[in-house]
Amino acid sequence: MCSIGTLVILTCPSRRVTCQILGEVDLSVSVYQNLTLDAGWSSSVQSNHDFLIGLALAVFSSILIGSSVILKKKGLLHLSEQGQTRAGAGGHGYLKDWLWWAGLLTMGGGEAANFAAYAFAPATIVTPLGALSVLISAVMSSYLLGERLNLLGKLGCALSVLGSTILVIHSPEEQEVTTLEEMTSKLKDPGFIVYISVLLIFSLVLIFILSPRYGHQNILVYLAICSLLGAFSVSSVKGLGIAVKGLLAGLPVVQHPLPWVLIPILIISVVTQVNYLNKSLDVFNTSLVFPIYYVLFTTVVITTSLILFKEWVSMSPLDGVGAVCGFLVIILGVFMLHAFNNLDISLKSLSQQLHRVASVSTERPAKKEDKITLVDHMETEHTGNIPKVFVIYT
Repeated sequence: MCSIGTLVILTCPSRRVTCQILGEVDLSVSVYQNLTLDAGWSSSVQSNHDFLIGLALAVFSSILIGSSVILKKKGLLHLSEQGQTRAGAGGHGYLKDWLWWAGLLTMGGGEAANFAAYAFAPATIVTPLGALSVLISAVMSSYLLGERLNLLGKLGCALSVLGSTILVIHSPEEQEVTTLEEMTSKLKDPGFIVYISVLLIFSLVLIFILSPRYGHQNILVYLAICSLLGAFSVSSVKGLGIAVKGLLAGLPVVQHPLPWVLIPILIISVVTQVNYLNKSLDVFNTSLVFPIYYVLFTTVVITTSLILFKEWVSMSPLDGVGAVCGFLVIILGVFMLHAFNNLDISLKSLSQQLHRVASVSTERPAKKEDKITLVDHMETEHTGNIPKVFVIYT
């Protein structure tokens, strides 16, 4: 204990300060209040820090995945130029091309970054930001592969960026889950169990009953299977991300049963998703498959995250409306980017069309005036009481 008048020397790396005790203070209250303030402040800083890390990882993942598509495409084009059997015809010459391997490794890095992003940021942010990979691949393909990006595609890219920005600004704050025990408690919630059971039943019905009969006719069958299974894969990724963070922190996560339950669930759901997504791409047009799959998958993942982590509890009405609007803008942007990619629409052609319409509209009044003039100057001869009428057809 320091009495009144005692000098205390405080030293830090930047300076040295001498303080004098001027009065008595209730240390128990003071220390308690300071510790409480410091703990709350550090918790807020840590939460914001984790969110920024997750956001950066999600954006970085989109950049890598979008770039990987271009690299693999370049490798396949290089293979075709050499006259080798193309991959679509059963050839495997691309395995000897370094560009294709660079694309594969880049995609693997993007998926790893996306996996890590779920451990730091809410799934309602990470999943919709996957649309940026589509934007990046579309823009890069127009410059590196010579694939033309029309005016509607550019507008779709701009809308995707705008929707992503709105979604990040109004992003929900999920309940902090840092341990496997807390994650297990979330997974055992009755509401989530009912929700995930309904999804499982629908998935089994689609796989074993509807898929063999209507899979080749209706595009929604295969894509619904992929989207519904996304609830299982994203929940597993979220739990395994917490396990990895605990493992890096030195916690005994290996002895916990939850990771060993989530790993097979993740493997089965991902393999099934890839299988039915490939079937959908083989039967239906890619420009239809991707926008529909993105909308269905993202909707299921956001709904799952809201139910599992109860993110809607901490959201204000303004943030809720903003998040929904941001998501809808992203959907519109992705739709415009893919649905009209085959149309030859540019700013130049649009201006020419407007000029043509304007020229036609200016010609019509002149023709009308000519008709009126002809009628006004039409001469009629009267023979008796019966006038002669000249009718002009145009």
